[in-house]
Amino acid sequence: MQWVVCMGVAGSGKSSLGALIAARLDLPFIEGDDFHSAESRRKMHAGIALTDADRASWLALLGQQLAAHQAGAVLACSALKKSYRDRLRAAVPGLGFVYLDIAPAVARERVAARAHQHLFPASLVDSQFASLEAPMGEPGVLRLSGTESADRLAVQAVAWIEAGRA
Repeated sequence: MQWVVCMGVAGSGKSSLGALIAARLDLPFIEGDDFHSAESRRKMHAGIALTDADRASWLALLGQQLAAHQAGAVLACSALKKSYRDRLRAAVPGLGFVYLDIAPAVARERVAARAHQHLFPASLVDSQFASLEAPMGEPGVLRLSGTESADRLAVQAVAWIEAGRA
């Protein structure tokens, strides 16, 4: 059984990497953004950062989604704060996190480049960095550079997961 969250700020590549890891491990892929409420989507689209209260029901739903896949799953979710990660860990004990570390300028550039398909404008990237509590020092975390190729990152993440470090 393997449950993993690909986490990081918007533009870090968590969705692309999560889908690759899920395919390579033959696990379901859960896109966390698909589970935001209509109100949260409206706020983000308007350039309003979500609050902890906005994210509470979303995190509960994501925990349920992970737990529903008894053989494991891969979730793409920002998981910006330790309290958010702890909520997900409570739903699935032993949950691993692949943290994609990226510079603010790179994240803003990536989000701006796909503004037509992203949930929110690049102006909200800074709020994500302001909220980010990097998971370094927490159990079951692999830190990777979000600027490496998705294929290379997937190889590293799958090796880490298969070695039982997640």
